[in-house]
Amino acid sequence: MINNHDIDFRIIGEEMQYVEIELDPNETAVAEPGAFMMMDDGIQMQTMFGDGSQQQGGLMNKLFNAGKRLLVGENLFMTAFTNVGQGKKHVSFASPYPGKIIPLDLLRLGGRVICQKDAFLCAAKGVSVGIEFQRKLGTGLFGGEGFIMEKLEGDGMAFMHAGGHVLQKQLQAGEMLKVDTGCLVGFTHGVHYDIEFIGGIRNTFFGGEGVFFATLRGPGTVWIQTLPISRLASRIIQYGTYKRKEEGSILGGLGNLLDGDGR
Repeated sequence: MINNHDIDFRIIGEEMQYVEIELDPNETAVAEPGAFMMMDDGIQMQTMFGDGSQQQGGLMNKLFNAGKRLLVGENLFMTAFTNVGQGKKHVSFASPYPGKIIPLDLLRLGGRVICQKDAFLCAAKGVSVGIEFQRKLGTGLFGGEGFIMEKLEGDGMAFMHAGGHVLQKQLQAGEMLKVDTGCLVGFTHGVHYDIEFIGGIRNTFFGGEGVFFATLRGPGTVWIQTLPISRLASRIIQYGTYKRKEEGSILGGLGNLLDGDGR
């Protein structure tokens, strides 16, 4: 039987948000290492094996679930924050890059949400954070970010983070949406997910958008981000390593100043 801790929260900020979770005595929130921002005195911080969910069962099951997380570069351990004091206490978790924090009431969302493996931020204790393997060969070989995703299961609150602006779209039964694989943040368990090849040599070589779409067919809810961190990182690397045309010319310094680069 799923029994998640019932936590209250508020999301603070605009571009660089953080979520403040209110814990009653003996309530616990769990988070990936590196998400912690601050906490009140009276909260105990403890590293634990796996996600601490009550669904994990015995030791072998815990080892199996943790091993799957290790295979995809996730941490074997998570951090639990428990209110061991008197009265209400607060702990806050910050987003790792500009974007939005998405609160997920899993009880209202059918008990399961599938998300990009780097989207999970934190959750109430009892929420299971596992790995969702895509079974289709085409998805596995060509889906990019879509090959392995995380699944959040339970009846409590969980929080995802996405880059840029976030669109929440409700798909009706049979309605289909095509999304860039990097822009897909997550979807409810009723949504059918697959990969579609973009035909045509012009699209393949000159389109600039990759050669595959994520196709999502309803019914269910889909979350889409405008700024995947992989896209932002590639642009920064490209800008930092590319030799600009005006470099070495008389106007090179002036051009950089006009671009906001005063080096």
